[in-house]
Amino acid sequence: MAEICYKYAKLPEDILRLEAMGNFSAAEERIRWLLAKNIDQDLRARLEYELERIRRIPKDFDVPEEEAIKKLREEFGNYAITKFEEWISRGYVDYILINGKRYFFRAFIDNLLFLCDEEICKELKRLREKRARSARETLIKHVEEIVQGNEEGFIKPRKVGVRMTLRVLPNTLEPGEIVRCWLPYPVENEQQGDVKLLGTSHSQYQIAPSQYYQRTIYFEDKAKEDGSAEFWVEYEYTIKAFYRRINPNDVKPFDEESELYQRYTSEQPPHVIFTRRYKQLASEIVGDTENPYLKAEKIYRWVAENMTYTYVAEYSTYENIGEYVAENLRGDCGFHAILFITLMRISGIPARWQSGWYANPALEGPSPHDWAQFYIEPYGWLFADLSFGRYWRTRNKILYEFYFGNIDSFRTVFNLDMMGNFYPPKKYLRSDPVDNQRGEIETEHRNIYYDRITYELKYKQA
Repeated sequence: MAEICYKYAKLPEDILRLEAMGNFSAAEERIRWLLAKNIDQDLRARLEYELERIRRIPKDFDVPEEEAIKKLREEFGNYAITKFEEWISRGYVDYILINGKRYFFRAFIDNLLFLCDEEICKELKRLREKRARSARETLIKHVEEIVQGNEEGFIKPRKVGVRMTLRVLPNTLEPGEIVRCWLPYPVENEQQGDVKLLGTSHSQYQIAPSQYYQRTIYFEDKAKEDGSAEFWVEYEYTIKAFYRRINPNDVKPFDEESELYQRYTSEQPPHVIFTRRYKQLASEIVGDTENPYLKAEKIYRWVAENMTYTYVAEYSTYENIGEYVAENLRGDCGFHAILFITLMRISGIPARWQSGWYANPALEGPSPHDWAQFYIEPYGWLFADLSFGRYWRTRNKILYEFYFGNIDSFRTVFNLDMMGNFYPPKKYLRSDPVDNQRGEIETEHRNIYYDRITYELKYKQA
């Protein structure tokens, strides 16, 4: 069960219209008017969530037009200014209206480079990719060693040390008020284990039991005099790569009465829902294929071929991520994973979420990353990294094939499902209700959102 679900009620048309026009203050006034009425619980939950959502959206779209033009000129020169409106009309530049003015997504230039196929965009993209060449070469070597070896299963263990620090910015909290913090903490399973806690910022803490699919370490403290707070944890763990050669002829039918099958072929509102459009898409992709593994392969290849990678706003600002992906065919690694999971479940193949950090040793630091798993009899749980598959599809065939079924060991795994409960439970809507990679903060009175939090990660080979 998830701690928060946005229920099934749809927003009234007048609220949707006000938001589309960028009149968020009027939309909020209308929502509060409705909440004062005797309405059903589903609609009430949806409206209460919407109040929080429309407060969060402008935090991602916080670049006014004059600043956006300045940033474009710095990246592209004056040429970009002549193309500005054309790029907007083509959907390359993300913005929203707020009180009649255009405000642009904080990562709008990055997304422009992902979407635009003009030569000036390609050249800037090539320059940026050169900076990550060492990390790509390190990953290629790692994966090729796995594929060319004779071992299968969970292999090539790496011991890694991590220190994560989360800080609440000054003037955020009331001095002395109780602050509650959930930092992500490594799960323990066949893939990842030997987790050893090395140190914490506070002597009192609670580590979530292993049955929690989104594992955390929990702290409480009083806010400092300047309205700030700080929490940190240090640990080490062992992570293994996974590689398995699959013979489709050995694949067996599922036990459709099993708990595993029932759970991981079901809808998971609000983001994994079997809409008519999704059902039609899944049917077109798999065709008359009956073998579950070959179905999964078709879905993997379709996602890799048709999705575009772009940065997205915070997940909590999307009412239905699956619907957004189906309509736009773009998004980040988590959006790719949700698309894959939804199509797999509709096709009768158990699939689930996995996430944490991608921590390539050649990178300066790790970054949040999401991927998927799918279940095939008699092989068990296999892996699918959809955004990695999409990236390597035209660049390296070995890696493209590898990321269907297998996974590297440059990972820290915190989450084995979406929208999992916290331990102890969180009172207020999380900053990210879907996932937990950066930590969560709340007081007795409110959630503390990401714009008032910073976090720092330090990795080392243990």
